[in-house]
Amino acid sequence: MNQPSFLDRRNFLNWGISGIGATALIDLLRTDGRCADEAVIRHVAPRAKRVIHVCLVGGMSHVDSFDYKPELEKQHGKPLGMNEKPDIFFGKVGLLRKSDWEFKQRGKSGVWLSEMFPNIAKLGDELTVIRSMFTESANHTPALFFENSGSEFNGYPSVGSWLSFGLGSETEDLPAYVVLPDERGGPNGGASNWTSGFLPAQHQGVVFQGGKRPVRDLFPAREIPAGVDADVRSFLAKINASHQERTGEEELLQARIRSYALAARMQLSVPEVSDLSGEPQRLLDAYGFERKETADCARRCLLGRRLLERGVRFVQVFSGGPIAGSPRASWDAHESVKDNHTLEATRIDQPVAALLQDLKQRGMLGDTLVLFTTEFGRTPFAQSEANQIGAGRDHNRYGFSVWMAGAGLKPGFAYGSTDDVGWKAVENPTSWHDFHATVLHLFGIDHERLAFYHNGIKRRLTNVHGEVAHGLFA
Repeated sequence: MNQPSFLDRRNFLNWGISGIGATALIDLLRTDGRCADEAVIRHVAPRAKRVIHVCLVGGMSHVDSFDYKPELEKQHGKPLGMNEKPDIFFGKVGLLRKSDWEFKQRGKSGVWLSEMFPNIAKLGDELTVIRSMFTESANHTPALFFENSGSEFNGYPSVGSWLSFGLGSETEDLPAYVVLPDERGGPNGGASNWTSGFLPAQHQGVVFQGGKRPVRDLFPAREIPAGVDADVRSFLAKINASHQERTGEEELLQARIRSYALAARMQLSVPEVSDLSGEPQRLLDAYGFERKETADCARRCLLGRRLLERGVRFVQVFSGGPIAGSPRASWDAHESVKDNHTLEATRIDQPVAALLQDLKQRGMLGDTLVLFTTEFGRTPFAQSEANQIGAGRDHNRYGFSVWMAGAGLKPGFAYGSTDDVGWKAVENPTSWHDFHATVLHLFGIDHERLAFYHNGIKRRLTNVHGEVAHGLFA
């Protein structure tokens, strides 16, 4: 039987699909936004183009920061008054405990904010506060996973990865998703908080550390002559092209090729974006570079703004690292809310406030979404034996606060509420699935249509849940 020639119609079309030239063309078309499948088509008019997420690790107390409860002051020292024992992490239910900070109405909007964050409080007219969050876990690691991926288990794609998958990147020289961890260490669960999970590997968050080489292993351990480096890359490109012609397109290999190509471009772009020496001194002072306690967060917030300017889609700034240890390097205020939260708030208050002002002055806040979240709140009663007041608060998954800013949200606005003492969400209760659906909506994405087929299941960030909180929009 005669064998078909290489140039018959079927083989010619197969070569055209599988060849490295066609692959390059498709990649260029994707980059230019002309070859989008349903996942990258916006479903509604977008309000946001980019996002910076300040993620507080350990559980910030809402009743001491963004959820004013005058009734809690009146009931200070009294029991909660429930028939059943509250389901909390350590199970020690003490007496109700008023806030350690004074609350005031801020700006023209009159939104109630405490003195815990004095600089952020001055910008109350820019904030959209959600006071009715709740979550499914009171344990740090699964609660962080819920916050970042909508699932209590590791291995599920994070919000940043879904946005990278859905919208791609606006830059060819930097990752779509960058993570800036606290200098004291990573959060519970580590890289599982910014994993791409079952999505293609290029959508995982890329960690930028401090120092002259912020991206680990981006540069070789020893200097390689430019000619040798170019020859190696050329040889690898030929090997990859040959493999693609023989076997057809493989998603894993394509992702690896794109990752190495991006890494090569990042060798030029990362040193430039990480060099803050060209920023004016007045701006460095505004962020808090000269203060030891604020310098780390100042560097990361300013770097975050520079990354957003250069087309990075999602920047994540962690506040707090390891939960274990004494004193804790996080917001986990079991022993003393006053001591713990004073330390942690001082580290981030000035830099985050400066970031908001910087974005606004540059005309970026209108289409930049700023998120300020924590995995759960703290109890309105003390963590102590019954009939004792105590100084710390336990984990509270039933009600807590987060805030957003920019991107067409209602500024100077408080959404939802907890009960009179801040124990449970009662008005407009908002889950992480609702929160994530709202974030995607701000980017023009219908959360029910952004999906990825994996292991026989059509997966999405919000699982089978989630309602967009339209009441947050201007």
